[in-house]
Amino acid sequence: MKQRRPTNPELLNAIGYLMKAGKQYQTPLWITVASFLGKSRRTRIVLNLGQVSKNLKGGEVIVVPGKVLGSGEPKEKLTIAAFKFSPRALVKVEKAGGRCIPFSRLVEENPRGTNVRLLR
Repeated sequence: MKQRRPTNPELLNAIGYLMKAGKQYQTPLWITVASFLGKSRRTRIVLNLGQVSKNLKGGEVIVVPGKVLGSGEPKEKLTIAAFKFSPRALVKVEKAGGRCIPFSRLVEENPRGTNVRLLR
């Protein structure tokens, strides 16, 4: 059986970057996020803002290895790192005073992955 893998160039670059960062900084979190991103489209993770804000504890960065949708309301100011964001999710998070960042910026800001929560 032929092994399926992502063909999106942006996704492949993100996976490669996270794998490289995981090995360079010896942080298994980035390798785990890259493995979730490399899964088939059917098993990729999609969360909405209600689910994300429900799992938030003070001062943490939320990592979603997939897409964040705009249904639900963020209860607090939160920082979310994900591969994709819906336009509605971007507006709601920024309106609440939070920020939506790509994985590359999160790795630059926090290479060891401390104070980060992975949601799946």
